[in-house]
Amino acid sequence: MVDHIISATWIAPVRPENTVLSDHALAIKQGKIVALLPLGEALKSWPEAPYEHLDNHLLTPGFVNTHTHAAMNLFRGMADDKPLMDWLTNHIWPAESQWMSPEFVRDGTELAIAEMQAAGITCFNDMYFFPNIVAEAAQKAQMRAVVGLIVLDFPSAWANTSDEYFDKGLQTHDQVSSYSLVSTAFAPHAPYTVSDKPLIRALTLADELDIPLHIHIHETAGEIEESNARYGVRPLERLSQLGLLNPRLLAVHMTQLLDAEIESLSKQGVNISHCIKSNLKLASGFAPITKLLNAGANVALGTDSVASNNELDLLSEAKLAALIAKGLSDDAKVVPATQALEMLTINGAKALNLDTVIGSLEVGKSADIVALDLSGVATQPVYDPIAQLIYSCSREQVRQVWIAGKQVIKDGLHTRIDTSRVLALAKEWATKITSTNTGNE
Repeated sequence: MVDHIISATWIAPVRPENTVLSDHALAIKQGKIVALLPLGEALKSWPEAPYEHLDNHLLTPGFVNTHTHAAMNLFRGMADDKPLMDWLTNHIWPAESQWMSPEFVRDGTELAIAEMQAAGITCFNDMYFFPNIVAEAAQKAQMRAVVGLIVLDFPSAWANTSDEYFDKGLQTHDQVSSYSLVSTAFAPHAPYTVSDKPLIRALTLADELDIPLHIHIHETAGEIEESNARYGVRPLERLSQLGLLNPRLLAVHMTQLLDAEIESLSKQGVNISHCIKSNLKLASGFAPITKLLNAGANVALGTDSVASNNELDLLSEAKLAALIAKGLSDDAKVVPATQALEMLTINGAKALNLDTVIGSLEVGKSADIVALDLSGVATQPVYDPIAQLIYSCSREQVRQVWIAGKQVIKDGLHTRIDTSRVLALAKEWATKITSTNTGNE
């Protein structure tokens, strides 16, 4: 017996590549996919199983957000229209210094999870303070998460010294080992905020624990200039000298790359988190994803925080990434819809070392599934469901979402999160933060 059967007009399993199945079904048991087969065969095999058919819907794997700072949802719109370092040093960091607390992280993370689940995001990779609180919020909300064990050279509300960052990070890693949906990654913030010794220590521990390394790098031209002046080499060369360039590394942003660096990154198996909207909004530059993909690099998608993006909408990231890649390369064939779907799903899973668990609708993998309604005027007629997903769909088409076989979005509504409470808390924080004018000048 299976727990339930889900069928739809179309299923895009991602693996095999460029595949769309019509009138097929997924059989789910104990949170995993146990069969993907024609609908008639599924109903014949399990005639008494609970069964749901979604007409004019497309089923895909859950979307994987490879880079965000979830709790910063409480800073949405705080300091718009400013370049990165002005935004960070004059607005975001002062606001964090004033408001950072376990309560801030809990409430902001719950708000972010609610937004992500409604947009079809079933897994997020976080980099922020109090990762233990992020982990608790994710597990409670039936949300898959990789929580970053943050490392910085300077004190914060989370830790005061380098040793304390590592001690608390390891405690968090031990804590989440009992969680079914949460894992960890070491998350040194950036080359300009983390010195050599903690970078090497993070790499050593990541190797011992077999977890990813997650870092902002080559985000702006100013970062390159500062590294050349301080260390005599570009940030990637510095990380290479320290041994960090390997398949464990998830490099976020990567807007400033030389051709030789692109080739080296591909050969060394470094994963890329492409945050196109955040990079555009902060005028940080364009990641050369066409060159990276052509070189064989694994490129996934991230939203960054809503403080620099204003929404956690990975579908719109995929569309924009594909369109801008075409425009910059003068080639309409680059980043086709099927590749954009891979960047949304399996590429992100691979970057987080989760590709044996999620990222495609295959037998044995977790039932992390998104159903999008293509019956509306904005998505009809349907000639190619994958192209429709990337170029026509918005997050409003997300109607059903399952994570590990449990439904977290049903008919567009949350089943695990009290959105009234989450929104009330967000308004309370906005009132407190606005009253001080912190970051709003």
